[in-house]
Amino acid sequence: MDAKVAQLINEQINKEFYSAYLYLDFANYYAEAGLDGFENWYKIQAQEERDHAMLFYQYLQNNSVPVTFEAIQKPEWTRKDNMTPLKKALEHEKYVTSLINNIYAAAYNIKDFRTMQLLDWFVKEQGEEEKNANDMITKMKLFGSDAKGLYMLNSEMNGRVYAAPSLVL
Repeated sequence: MDAKVAQLINEQINKEFYSAYLYLDFANYYAEAGLDGFENWYKIQAQEERDHAMLFYQYLQNNSVPVTFEAIQKPEWTRKDNMTPLKKALEHEKYVTSLINNIYAAAYNIKDFRTMQLLDWFVKEQGEEEKNANDMITKMKLFGSDAKGLYMLNSEMNGRVYAAPSLVL
């Protein structure tokens, strides 16, 4: 495997674990606010991010590339209101999309089709992640300032269940 692509994927593993930390911190915020549905949403989101890290980990392992784990940064964000984590999540998903695109560009430049095939799944996934984050912001703007609306929105978020990714490496 190309050294630059391997390095970028190695870095991505650590960034995905950071994403899990960030989303667990959002879940913690919502738990403290008494919004168990939003807590549930972000706990599941954290599990997805850990699985993304493990998919990259397994891909490197399958290609005989050693994985290097780095320290995971503490999530830093200012707790203001129930909208803040939602906006921060959208910002973060856009950042992750840029990281995936950078890895894809590096693989494309050297015609690493196998890595590009792996990344195709992540490109699609990031589109879904950004849409979900946008949808949550829209719903919070519409219903979040009304107690009954927030209750219903929280109930909707509580209905999310975890589904492991079905990507074959």
